Order: sequence, then structure tokens, then C-alpha cells
Amino acid sequence: MKTRLQGAAVEVDRIRSRLLAWYARTARDLPWRRSKNPYRVWVSEIMLQQTQVDRVKEYFARFLAAFPDVESLAAAREDSVLRLWEGLGYYRRARQLHAAARALVAEHGGRFPRTAEGLRALPGIGRYTANAIASIAFDAAEPIVEANSRRVLARLAGYGRPLDGPAGDEPAGDLPDRLVARRLVPRTAPGRFNQALMDLGAIVCTPARPRCSACPLAGCCAALRARRVDAIPAKAVPRTVKKIRETAVVLRHGDRVLVERRGPGAWWEGLWDFPCAVGGARGQPQGKKLGVVRYTVTQHAVARTVRVRRVVRRGAATVARRWVTVAGLADLAMTAPGRRIARLLKKPAAIC
Repeated sequence: MKTRLQGAAVEVDRIRSRLLAWYARTARDLPWRRSKNPYRVWVSEIMLQQTQVDRVKEYFARFLAAFPDVESLAAAREDSVLRLWEGLGYYRRARQLHAAARALVAEHGGRFPRTAEGLRALPGIGRYTANAIASIAFDAAEPIVEANSRRVLARLAGYGRPLDGPAGDEPAGDLPDRLVARRLVPRTAPGRFNQALMDLGAIVCTPARPRCSACPLAGCCAALRARRVDAIPAKAVPRTVKKIRETAVVLRHGDRVLVERRGPGAWWEGLWDFPCAVGGARGQPQGKKLGVVRYTVTQHAVARTVRVRRVVRRGAATVARRWVTVAGLADLAMTAPGRRIARLLKKPAAIC
């Protein structure tokens, strides 16, 4: 499929100059853009995967205050990293961030590889993140293609098919990524160009009601010329949401409650939660109903009934099981529903 941006008559220079001029006037003031430090760029890019910018701002400041450099992150306990990450979701990102920090210190003396290829050898750094660090921190002419920039590129190229590749670190290796983005990214200030493209998608070339009259690239846009901006890119077929019912039983002994660490392969791997089973906890008395906690995870809508029950004895603590006070739950890195149950336990109705 041939597009305007693949042809010999592409107005690449005009796209670059107009976009960079627009960015000079309108660039968002984001805390991670105030420095080209590769550590700050890396942390922000990992946090921004599948997470809104405004939400990341708060977490980024707290995370950098606790772990100001790669050495401090590498020296931290994983529990401490997960606790600071709590609420951002997709906790595999935090574990890989921690693992990559340790690899950087152990294998690279705390210095980041300066090429996208070298960066991709680190845990949790795929093509998108490697290109982001390389272009922003080291001025490498690598494209950054995430949700916002992919949409801009698709409209510029008149690419009408769904952009239905993975939504995280590895965008689909399709036209808006390899053919268009790589052709457009300049050798001078590639990081600024990439960030300008992302800003354009975030505040002008939006999924719904794009402000084409305010777009610096309107004269270069194939979708606008064809009057198909609302139809490009085509919407992917929505996935079916599976409904699940769970029961969590909070076991109390004196002033302590039992929590369990989620194992490998489970949702929220490595985080703490209350004993839980799909359906009900069969064969055991379930105790007093405390409420229902609802949450969604990867196309699953879950309703978790919460019950609390006193026990006469408490089993021995293990690596994966602890008895902690209700107040002590605040110090643990917990799953999202687990944290909500912890809040329920502070209410008078939880006393049984």
C-alpha cells in the first residue's frame, strides 16, 4: 500500500519545521522533560506506558524523591519499589525497572547504553522505550511511536486500517511505525521532534473531535484532504469482557489479619492480598459479609465479596503468608482490591 509519506515527493522538511515551530510555542511543561538525564527519561517512559500523563506526574515526583538515581533504585528492596508503584498498575513494569537498574549497576557501572540496540538488552526495555531513551537523552535518530503519535502518523499517511497492535511497549511493526516514523524523524533534535509528535496527538490530533483548524500539519494530512479524519485510524473490534465473582475471607486473630503474596503468573504478581477464591470459599465458614469490591483487569470485570472471620489459632508465617496488624497493612505493597479491603477493615462494621 503506497502512501503520500512513502513517495518521493514527501514534504518531510515542511512537516518537521512546522511541527517543531508549533512545539516551541506550545510544549507541555512535564517534569521529566526538564532534563535529558537518561534515568529520568527511562523512569517516565516506563510509567507512561498505558497510564495517563496527569497520573504519572504525581508518581514520578515521589519515585524520584525516593530513588533519585539508578544506584539508589538498584539498592532498594523490591517491596519498597512496588509500594511506591502501588496505584499505577501493571506491576510487571516496576519489577522490570528494578531488575534493569540492578543490571545497569552490575554490568554497566550505572551508565546507560547510548544506543537503542544496547538499551534493548536490559530487562523490560523494548523497542519503544529504547528509542525514547536513545532519542531524548542521547540524540539518536530513532522514532518514538506510542498511542498518540501513531494516530498522528496514521492520519498523515491516510492509513485507514485499525492500529490494533499491542498497546504497550511494542507497537505493531506496521506502516505508521517503521515506514512513516523512521522517515520523518530528523537527525537534529530527534527527541524534541518525537515529543512534539506525541504532544500533537495528545492535545490536537485527538481520537475524537480533533482540532484540525489548530493543527500545524493540516496542509500535509491525507486524512483531512480525504475528509476521513474521524474514520482514521479505523477502530479495532472491542474485546469481550468476562465477568468473574470472587470471595475474599479476611481471617482475624486478635489485632492481626492474614495476607498472602501473589505468586508467579498471577495478577499483581509479588503484591500482597487477602486469601481469595473464585466463587466462594467452599467447605469453610465464610464469616460476616463486609462488602463487595469491584475491579477490572485485562478484559475481566470482577466482583469480590469480602467477608471477615475470627480464628482461634493462626498458622506460622512464611515467605508468602504474614499476619499483620490492620495499621501495618499500610506498609505493604498491596493489590488494588486488597488495598480497598484494607480500608474497609478500618470501619466499625469490620469488627466481629
